[in-house]
Amino acid sequence: MTKHFRPHGYTAAAVAALALASSLSAQAPTDTMMNEQVKSYDWVRPQADYVRKTVMIPMRDGTKLFTVIIYRKGTQDGPILLSRTPYNADKMSSRNRSQKIEEILPVADAEFVNDGYIRVYQDVRGLDGSEGDYVMNRPLRGPLNKTKVDHATDAYDTIDWLVKNVKESNGKVGITGSSYLGFTSLMALIDPHPALKAAVPQSPMVDGWMGDDWFHNGAFRMFGFDYDLGQTVKKGGGDVPRGGGDDYTAYLEGGSAMDYAKAYGLLDLPVVRKVLEHPSYDAWWQGQAVDKLLGARKLTVPTMLVVGQWDQEDSYGAPAVYQALKAGGNDNVSLVIGPWRHSQVNYEARELGPLKWEGDTGLQFRTQYMKPFFDCHLKTNAPACDTPPVLTYATGENKWEVSQAWPAGAYTPLYLGANSSLSWSKGAAGTDSYVSDPAKPVPMLPRPVHMKGDEWKTWLVQDQRFADGRTDVLSYQTGVLDKPVHIKGAPKVDLRAATSGQDSDYVVKLIDVYPQENTADPKMAGYQLGIGIEIFRGRYVGGFDKPQALEPGKVYDFKWALPNVDHVFLPGHKIMVQVQSSLFPLYDRNPQSWVPSIMDAKPKDYVKATETVHFGGDQASAVWLPVAGE
Repeated sequence: MTKHFRPHGYTAAAVAALALASSLSAQAPTDTMMNEQVKSYDWVRPQADYVRKTVMIPMRDGTKLFTVIIYRKGTQDGPILLSRTPYNADKMSSRNRSQKIEEILPVADAEFVNDGYIRVYQDVRGLDGSEGDYVMNRPLRGPLNKTKVDHATDAYDTIDWLVKNVKESNGKVGITGSSYLGFTSLMALIDPHPALKAAVPQSPMVDGWMGDDWFHNGAFRMFGFDYDLGQTVKKGGGDVPRGGGDDYTAYLEGGSAMDYAKAYGLLDLPVVRKVLEHPSYDAWWQGQAVDKLLGARKLTVPTMLVVGQWDQEDSYGAPAVYQALKAGGNDNVSLVIGPWRHSQVNYEARELGPLKWEGDTGLQFRTQYMKPFFDCHLKTNAPACDTPPVLTYATGENKWEVSQAWPAGAYTPLYLGANSSLSWSKGAAGTDSYVSDPAKPVPMLPRPVHMKGDEWKTWLVQDQRFADGRTDVLSYQTGVLDKPVHIKGAPKVDLRAATSGQDSDYVVKLIDVYPQENTADPKMAGYQLGIGIEIFRGRYVGGFDKPQALEPGKVYDFKWALPNVDHVFLPGHKIMVQVQSSLFPLYDRNPQSWVPSIMDAKPKDYVKATETVHFGGDQASAVWLPVAGE
């Protein structure tokens, strides 16, 4: 038996150091002037509890896509969970340089890899480690894409390679991801690979003109230029170099979208030119709308669509896809609406701004609903599926609810009325007016405005008292509620209004007004919580593909929807509706004179206009609420 003796008084660390010194002494001394730059270092060490592989997967056109495959050591017969990203697959799969799998992957992956899932991240073509050309919203092959490849074929080819080459898998694949990754998840459902068995697209980009990233009902979001510059430029990319001051001032001084783009050299970016060339909902935008693409097909892959109630970036897409698929008779789809900002489902979600929920709602959803959904479709010897048709979180009462369909309420009009009133019954005819001045647009937030960080993430739950009382904002409210009003669906705006100009924007806010006294939570005393905020560009009253000048003084019926919500207005609260004609700098200013393209408006085109809202009688303005029975 061999005995190992430790010199008296030496610690284990000291013994190890002596051993290392002894080993080094047996080698020739390192040259002082040896080049100290080393080509590479594998930060995944032998003691890691996981396997991390990087591969280049070939597509049908020969292009190879950079892919990271990660699983816990010892995994066998594991389902594959795929995400296709423009945000650097290598970085997304190395959150920390750790030897523990939960530490290197995003927080939301822990429940999956700890239960035998194989996690895969892939760079979309043309970005980071992948070969090929990058087109930000690469259309489906067809009229807008004459090539033979798109995100649908790339997903198919990737899945085909994975199930044939990842021997630790059971041959079943799910796909998920939020925002752009939600978009690529949806595209994988078009002509899907047979091994694709389930999808959870979260806050997906679906229609960039109707209501996701670039436009909302025709009004343009100029801050998207920051994303364009950061996403499509290899050297010098990042935010538009307008400085770090008040974004309200910077965009006001920048002028129209075209003048702003010219001032900062953005017309050199093809993605910017494409958007500026298509200000209306033409065939170019319609041909890229994923809800239309999916609605024209039979859905063969079980799909759970997810969105946040206060999603500040992509509130439109998931409900639009749900409605399109349901209209086509598809039953393989379910809808989830959580109390979240954009992508918050994948992080800790105990609160949003001043609002606090009953526990971590993101973790609750992932463990109680999302993972069981994937398990029942992807696991070998899978458990039975028990997926709710519709799952929503009732804010106000703060609890999860299951519905059989969506919307889950009966649409009931709440009428604007005289003396700033809001009533369930139509009152006498009348009007209210305000002057909309493009030189002094209504801000989206109290100034100074910075559309970054937490300020941007939580702007939709900002206290609206900063706007209430402005001379260019009309406010209508109910009396104190004596019973709860529960709404489940997308409130619908029916605004009868006229302008003295030739064009106008209209913004409607549905607001929960808290009691003036609130000892239990003083921060919320009198708080005006936005439940739904949305804009409509007046020139599209006759159709989103048919811009027209408005006739001064003529009353038009402007109709649009607010975001989908599950919310309870509690007894003691009031319901408020605010009407205004700008929401700046989130949306570009409407010049209120007629110009063929607002993108190219000149300083002389921006004029004041008087906006007149009609209520009661034959021209009754209302917000139709999807009121749920209790």
